[in-house]
Amino acid sequence: MIQYSLKCDNDHSFDSWFQSASAFEKLQGAGMVSCAICGSTDVKKSVMAPRVATSRKKADKPATETPKPKLSEPSTAAEQALKELKTQIEKNSTYVGDNFATEARAMHLGDAPERQIHGEAKPEEAKKLIEDGVPVTPLPFMTGRKSN
Repeated sequence: MIQYSLKCDNDHSFDSWFQSASAFEKLQGAGMVSCAICGSTDVKKSVMAPRVATSRKKADKPATETPKPKLSEPSTAAEQALKELKTQIEKNSTYVGDNFATEARAMHLGDAPERQIHGEAKPEEAKKLIEDGVPVTPLPFMTGRKSN
């Protein structure tokens, strides 16, 4: 993505983001770039200073900058709640892997002792369980499998 400072023929200045320099040229050539203020399609790039990222040592960081969260840690309340839900499910149930549909059906029919389980099921297997009245709930995260 690239941000351009733009100016129309009525001397209005505004900024806009484009996928690339060539995307801007293509949209401008087709008359699809218009002034955010007056709607004019006679828009040109203004003189602008490039934004150049520099590497700074940790000691050089201004005190007002907030540290960015690590990707491996939840960054929002919703992500934290999902992490806690996953922890509770894994702590209080047995992971049965790809055998989930078979195990759930066997418990529903009384062929296996009831217990809390979690695992994976193909979409068609899960649909069939629901159609047959087997109480299942999809989880909003992967369980059991290790991912990189």
